[in-house]
Amino acid sequence: MPYIDRAPAKINLTLHVAGRRSDGWHMLESLVVFAGFGDTLTLEPDGPLALDVAGPTAAKAGPQDDNLVLKAARALAAEVPGLTAGRFVLTKRLPVAAGLGGGSADAAAALRLLARANGLAPHDRRLYAAACATGADVPVCLSHCARIMRGTGHDLGPPLALPPLPAVLVNPGVPVATVGVFRALAIPPGTDIGSDHPAEDRIPGSREALIAALTGLRNDLEPPARALAPEVGTAIEAVAATAGVRLVRMSGSGATVFGLYATPRDASRAAAKLRAAHPGWWARATLLR
Repeated sequence: MPYIDRAPAKINLTLHVAGRRSDGWHMLESLVVFAGFGDTLTLEPDGPLALDVAGPTAAKAGPQDDNLVLKAARALAAEVPGLTAGRFVLTKRLPVAAGLGGGSADAAAALRLLARANGLAPHDRRLYAAACATGADVPVCLSHCARIMRGTGHDLGPPLALPPLPAVLVNPGVPVATVGVFRALAIPPGTDIGSDHPAEDRIPGSREALIAALTGLRNDLEPPARALAPEVGTAIEAVAATAGVRLVRMSGSGATVFGLYATPRDASRAAAKLRAAHPGWWARATLLR
């Protein structure tokens, strides 16, 4: 019997850089939410570990041997002797190298599917260990719920009960390499910038108050990403020109940007307008939670 799970897009509503460790890893604080759509992953258990990739954005997903789905499965197999694996089928719908955590969400979905196939509890510590071994964003994608992630991405705050946020996600069709964006920050190793990101108890629980609070925060990766890929700035300006938009910001290391709206209807109209004006762009309306 196949197991199926979804891998929703991850959105960084905020992303503050708090410093850089001596080993080169940047220290972050980010309020993360998830979209109502993403990739889909299926597992056919009881066979050798394998992966097939299909879907609208499969061609840009890179070599299958390097896919994080396989890396996650191998990481969990190292934690769980005798793990039952099998063939994964990944349907890619999210843009690649887009700041949406698509690969990390796929890897987290693989861990959840393997947990179900092997009778592991959702909060089994070995799932978290395998997620950490796979990638920085994989742990937060395991439960795909709103929360603040800190440090290198492995320090997760408690789940947050945020209101659904009507939004538009827009990708201008250019990949942005995360390593290049962080390099452009030019923060020397061993630098402690300090934290100015609000803690969980300062994140408002109403939509209007939350959006107002977000306007005073930022994504520190947006300026270097815009310098490396001017298309990011073009997308931000296009979303900012849509009717009813309340906040526009880049997600992750780019190039996807998001706009927040008062109502789902405003978001749907904005997405349709953006697709019509920019046929080569990827634009979707959704609810962020």
